[in-house]
Amino acid sequence: MLQVKDLHVHLDTPSGIVKAVDGVSFTIKPGQTVGIVGESGSGKSVIAHALTKLNPEPPAFYPRGEILFEGQNVLEMDKGRLRALRGNEISMIFQDPMSSLNPVFKIGKQLMEAIQTHQRLSKKEAKEKAIELLSDVGIPDPKKRMQSYPHQFSGGMRQRVLIAISLASRPKLLIADEPTTALDVTIQAQIINLLKSIQKKYDTAIIIITHDLGVVANLADHILVMYAGKIVESGSADDIFYHTGMPYTWSLLRSIPRLDTNVRERLLHIDGQPPNLISPPTGCNFHPRCPFAREECVAEDPPLLSRGGNHLAACVLSQTDFEREKQAISAHRKGVPLS
Repeated sequence: MLQVKDLHVHLDTPSGIVKAVDGVSFTIKPGQTVGIVGESGSGKSVIAHALTKLNPEPPAFYPRGEILFEGQNVLEMDKGRLRALRGNEISMIFQDPMSSLNPVFKIGKQLMEAIQTHQRLSKKEAKEKAIELLSDVGIPDPKKRMQSYPHQFSGGMRQRVLIAISLASRPKLLIADEPTTALDVTIQAQIINLLKSIQKKYDTAIIIITHDLGVVANLADHILVMYAGKIVESGSADDIFYHTGMPYTWSLLRSIPRLDTNVRERLLHIDGQPPNLISPPTGCNFHPRCPFAREECVAEDPPLLSRGGNHLAACVLSQTDFEREKQAISAHRKGVPLS
């Protein structure tokens, strides 16, 4: 349904050209969930906005690449076709529900506006559909809550309203940009379960963008790990969590507290800061922070190479060498001296 081919998104700033997305490729099929994870500034949201050309131009421009939605290149669409695409065929849940909803209009009015923008329905029909959508996303007493303002909802309820708005036209692709940010753990679980049920009911493809690996572990069929504007690893949840092939992904996983081990071990932190995307380092972008860096990492920018099946990783280390290096570091951190 969606093919992203060698996508480059650059930002023209007073300090220079920022390569926010630098040669990203991936596909998504109908009904599939793809998770995109990485630190802040890795290019996740820029990709999300690029899929419907929402990045403001300027400063954004697209020097190379294609975004093919059902065979049509989004980057070549005119304004009229883009308006028909946005919210109708591809819909998006933005990060902050409070800033995405208009505080001076009632929830019902905003939801009905989204419905009537893309569908030829009367006011009465739009209201009935709005109530149905609020019920679908778990809003209690939806008919009454149509008259509420955004500030009268909790954070989790506002997020549900945004999901209802994004589903107004039964989109083929739903992009969820940090849908669980600033929500407590219980509400996060509810939102994840809601997205699962929506996908099952409507057969909607979902791209979920987050820095929380726990979210994609519960939701995504396929995971893309981004660093400095590039995909550095991709694979299934099992590939990413149990057969990690890239030092950056391994470092992210080691920085998460775990309850399934008795080993008392400090959480691993990633040294340094993400690179300057105006003048990134030579070779692998991660090598200045990588605990496994070698001389060839400075000279060579590794491509995504197969680790078996659909698992790809961008690292000069073979999977065997990487496993050996991981075991050595783990042993050292438990008190066993490195050989």
